[in-house]
Amino acid sequence: MPAWFTADTHFGHGALRALMRRPFDSTAAMDAALAEAWNAAVGPEDEVWHLGDFAVGHRNPAGLLGSLHGVKHLVWGNNDPPAIRALPGWASVQPYVELEREGQALVLCHYPFRSWNGQGKGAWNLHGHSHGRLKPLPRQFDVGVDPSGYRPVRLSDLRVPRRGTKRVLSAPDAPDA
Repeated sequence: MPAWFTADTHFGHGALRALMRRPFDSTAAMDAALAEAWNAAVGPEDEVWHLGDFAVGHRNPAGLLGSLHGVKHLVWGNNDPPAIRALPGWASVQPYVELEREGQALVLCHYPFRSWNGQGKGAWNLHGHSHGRLKPLPRQFDVGVDPSGYRPVRLSDLRVPRRGTKRVLSAPDAPDA
């Protein structure tokens, strides 16, 4: 079962859409595009780790969460109040987690770390919160939708490419509203 990672979807958050200059004509168009990209990538039984800031001001977050594919885990962020953390669609909810996937040690948190457990032994820090505006340390990845083409990513999307090539996650064209 593949593992996917994402953060900072901010479903329903119109002010964030404007602040981050997301390329969608409306909040509804943003929400629809994010959900469509999620479901196009993630299978119904795939594992998804959402690293915080799931929905802010969305009218039906429980219905939205239920409509998204995957076995969903929340590593909550600063914009995930108790009501979001208590939604019935989460398989687990926690502020921090360490795990291994595909032979890679991972430290997951909404916030980027300056240092993390296992950093000197090759562990990766996956995070959100900074919306792609923070220069990463080696083995540190912002898996938020803003730097990740408005979609969840796999570890293979994050692996360092061969010398002379550049890791690029392209954003899809913004849908018409």
